[in-house]
Amino acid sequence: MDGEHPPQLSEALGRRLVALARHTLCRRLGRTAADDQAAAQSETELSDPALAVPGGVFVTLKKAGCLRGCIGTLEGRDPLTVAVPVYAEHAAFRDPRFDPLTADELAQVDIEVSVLTPPRPLPYKDGDDLAAKLRPGVDGVILRKGAAGATFLPQVWEQLPRPADFLSQLCLKAGLPADAWRSERLAVETYQVQSFAEDH
Repeated sequence: MDGEHPPQLSEALGRRLVALARHTLCRRLGRTAADDQAAAQSETELSDPALAVPGGVFVTLKKAGCLRGCIGTLEGRDPLTVAVPVYAEHAAFRDPRFDPLTADELAQVDIEVSVLTPPRPLPYKDGDDLAAKLRPGVDGVILRKGAAGATFLPQVWEQLPRPADFLSQLCLKAGLPADAWRSERLAVETYQVQSFAEDH
């Protein structure tokens, strides 16, 4: 709903969400971590009103710098304090691209939480105009055509810094031809994120 989305979060609140994600996985896997006590403490400090507003959120797991799982929702229906544990578990155990996370892997995984702004339609004239309007490193992008659709978080620009490559790979992720962004009329939306990662 317009006007009802997460405000800018402080670094402290973002760190609490990341700690909540780790604590969720620690409990699920029956493990404790060096920072699990702090994570458990932070779970009792999540009553800030900014975290009670529904919002889009993705939880990303990385192992040795490589993606190990990433699942979330573009349109938040639950408060962040409810959504983050849900998508932490989904990223760890239900991402179809990966085997479920094991207890032995948990200490090797870095967790990132991305809180999304509401997606906004991006009008464009043609493929060149679309590529020119995207802001590398800033915009997350959603492409849709009929039942096909996919999104890339802004963090994906790190691997695909050229808009043409970014759009081609996003089309492939959606099950469309790589050049669909040039040759077909797609519905395009953009959003931005606040991302919070674990301190090391």
